[in-house]
Amino acid sequence: MYFAHDTEETLTAAAALVNTTGDVDALPDVASLDAFFQRFGWTGRHDRTESELRSVRELRPRLRRIWDADEHGVVEIVNGLLRESNALPQLVRHADVPYHLHATSPDAPLAVRMAVEVAMAVADVIRGGELGRLRRCAYPGCDNVLVDLSKNRSRRFCDAGCGNRAAVTAYRARKAAARR
Repeated sequence: MYFAHDTEETLTAAAALVNTTGDVDALPDVASLDAFFQRFGWTGRHDRTESELRSVRELRPRLRRIWDADEHGVVEIVNGLLRESNALPQLVRHADVPYHLHATSPDAPLAVRMAVEVAMAVADVIRGGELGRLRRCAYPGCDNVLVDLSKNRSRRFCDAGCGNRAAVTAYRARKAAARR
């Protein structure tokens, strides 16, 4: 594992949150936000309101820019998120999770906690010189983002089945070439 456990979890959740945008919004309602909250093990305040949903949705384009910016741009985004949220890093421990960093109160709004935790995780990526691990899916026409946590930095496709589609396409192309 290259990054701390909480960093990897937050980066994975950030990519998943960014990928909820597209032709069909994968966060259409409060129930879907609740499922996302539980799936990625967020802790602290969760109001389950339309206002909270709107705030989390508004965060997505800002996080997407992390995958599009150069290092200087990413640093500006991260510093902005931390500054706006008045982040104050603290070591915390939950029942089943060892000590890790939180930089907001558990009572802070969900979108604020998400923004700060993503900023802290991306700060680790930048400090480690590993910004190249934040990528866009290589499948043509896919606009999803991904976090390459593989040892050999070889992950190219998102979790939406693009790797399988690429393999099927390559297989069909080989079969068609063999028939000629």
